[in-house]
Amino acid sequence: MDLLTRLTSGPILVADGAMGTFLQAAGLPAGTPGEAWVLERPEAIADVHRAYIEAGSELILTCTFGGTRARLAHAGLDDKVTEINRKAVEIARRAGAAYVAGDIGPLGELLAPLGKRTYDEAVTLFAEQAAALAEAEVDVLYVETMSSIEEVRAAVEGVRQVAPTFPLTVTLSFDTKGRTNMGVRPEQAATVLLELGVTAMGANCGHSLEMTAEALRKMQEVAPAAALIAKPNAGLPRLVGDRTVYDATPEMMAVYARQFAEMGARIVGGCCGSTPDHIRAIAQAVG
Repeated sequence: MDLLTRLTSGPILVADGAMGTFLQAAGLPAGTPGEAWVLERPEAIADVHRAYIEAGSELILTCTFGGTRARLAHAGLDDKVTEINRKAVEIARRAGAAYVAGDIGPLGELLAPLGKRTYDEAVTLFAEQAAALAEAEVDVLYVETMSSIEEVRAAVEGVRQVAPTFPLTVTLSFDTKGRTNMGVRPEQAATVLLELGVTAMGANCGHSLEMTAEALRKMQEVAPAAALIAKPNAGLPRLVGDRTVYDATPEMMAVYARQFAEMGARIVGGCCGSTPDHIRAIAQAVG
């Protein structure tokens, strides 16, 4: 079943959970992006994918959240944009993913006039990454963790320049009084994403499970027929010694997963702090 059919008429699609924390546990040095291991230690990334697939994930995000030239430059990998993105898709496919989402995160810098990066430069950066992912034949181009409407527009425009017919989803992170850290409200985001004609929209990461649920509710009010996405953090983080621990148990995530499904979520998974145990509970809750 192709992804579009699955989103409109099939069972809810269970996505994966966190990637970075697992790679760090496997020895990824602090400050080194996970994308570096796409080339250096692909099997470590495949192990994470397989753990989520065994837990019930059918939609696996590639290890390319920071796969734009702008972000890879921080690790001296800006000349390997195409290689890293294509290889990441191969890793997810070989791990046995039913559907592979080409993960595209924010650039990590502000667009003009607040920052130096121009809108047109952002479009070009997103288009470069999207082209590599599309050429590797992902099932969906998956823009996530956005906070700025202008960056959302740039990402969508970049994707559409190189992959006009690919399914395209967009999620934002709502974490400051129900808004993104750039002040975007869920209703505003939904209005823009409807205008842009994305395949599905929603919320990921974020401040809390409650905030993600509220964001989805408001998006549903604006776009009642839209396929929604919920991929929240595993609750609130707190420091225990030198470790960051998230307070949401798998059982709590399962309760919210059912709520998300009732609101119209067609893709449900986890973000920071979520583990295969969280995904297993989500899969059981919405299955």
